[in-house]
Amino acid sequence: MASKLVVVGAGPGGYVAALKAASLGAKVTVVERARVGGTCLHWGCIPTKALRASAMALETARRLEEYGITPSGASAPDLAAIMARKQRVVDTQTQGIERLFKAWGVELVSGQARLAGAGRLEVTPPEGSPFALDHERLILAPGSEAVDLPGLERDGRVVINSDDALGLSELPASLLVVGGGVVGCELAFIFQTFGCQVTLVEALERLLPIPSLDPECSKLLLREMKKRGITVHTGRVCAGLERGPQGATATLEPTPGTEAKGKAAQPVEVRAEKVLVSVGRRPAAQGLGLAEAGLELDRGAVQVDRRLCAGPNIYAVGDVLGPRRPLLAHMASAEAKAAAVNALGGEAAVDYAVVPAVAFTSPEVAWVGLSLEQAQERGLEAAASSFLPRGLGMAQALGELAGIAKLVHEKKSGRLLGAHLMGAHAGEMVHECALALKLGASMADIAHTIHAHPTMSEALAEAAEDALGACLHAPPSKK
Repeated sequence: MASKLVVVGAGPGGYVAALKAASLGAKVTVVERARVGGTCLHWGCIPTKALRASAMALETARRLEEYGITPSGASAPDLAAIMARKQRVVDTQTQGIERLFKAWGVELVSGQARLAGAGRLEVTPPEGSPFALDHERLILAPGSEAVDLPGLERDGRVVINSDDALGLSELPASLLVVGGGVVGCELAFIFQTFGCQVTLVEALERLLPIPSLDPECSKLLLREMKKRGITVHTGRVCAGLERGPQGATATLEPTPGTEAKGKAAQPVEVRAEKVLVSVGRRPAAQGLGLAEAGLELDRGAVQVDRRLCAGPNIYAVGDVLGPRRPLLAHMASAEAKAAAVNALGGEAAVDYAVVPAVAFTSPEVAWVGLSLEQAQERGLEAAASSFLPRGLGMAQALGELAGIAKLVHEKKSGRLLGAHLMGAHAGEMVHECALALKLGASMADIAHTIHAHPTMSEALAEAAEDALGACLHAPPSKK
């Protein structure tokens, strides 16, 4: 008899868990309070990439003369048309998931779920009375939600979050982005390209302040932002905000605990029509009755074992596990497949050591594995080698010169430990590095793998050759 499995949430964790369990023979029901696809599809990955595609097309149109093409007129963004295209992309993907549910026999139930005792959920639909839903196995995948900052609480008019930004009906003349993480940086580039005057403030000393990302990528990204006219304040926080009918005036001060001196210690006032707060997300666990059901929580995040088990016959995946694991759609999907297998009696594990990440900025930044600092902190004898894409024929042909390819490796064995890429197509190139990490490849393995010419991926072979002291397309080292 097929196991009766219920999944709470239909984002990239939930819907993948449902499809995997159904493929293994389970009778699957998904409970979703909104639309299938979750944050990734409706307020994150997909809509931002659709907007970015429009921004990139606009950038190319403005650079046509560089490519020997005479433009017939000025190019300008039509926000209504851009947002309509974004919604068509989202709707197409949503319908695709719904069709997959039907194809695999997955039942979709609309409503808010709450654990109501062993083997039972209470579901409150958008309309009508609550009802009970029994299960033998349960997978929790409710995702996450944007967080507010004290004093910068969202009002949807002046102070907005990333969800609001993806549905604007008018472009603000000026935009203050609070938070220099992946989402903040992506949106800063997008809205600057659309014509907004963008200012970005980050509390830490660098953009993309992620321990697993090499700091040199952050420095190069800062340079690209400044070249595009984006004003950046690192090491500062928004200490005060005055809202008014025309926007807001923010007071930026040095981050508490830092030793800023002179001009850097003085407050800075920034006026903006809108303030976009992008400082992270928290597990969307409220209202699920997790604590009452006896599940262990840490600041709202569900605690699981190595099998992703949170309690008897209960599993959890994705953002609800909290920021100790990467809050990435593909991470949730990988966990979802493992959780589905384990819930049905199998044994599957997730390799958290090889999780690629991409910031779709201009240019892209991508990384996987360890930074040099992380490797050294772990006691590894590590080094880094690099190559600048501007030395590639393809980069010159594309007119995309900015960036770097940096490979972190173990000195003695040459084994790859991490990769840090910035440049055109970095988000695609990182997967070669992820596979190399997975297989334990060395710098010699990468260097001696023939890369097609001309491609941006040649930068990886050049960086690996640099580690071997054999890079011919860069001046010889003076060491």
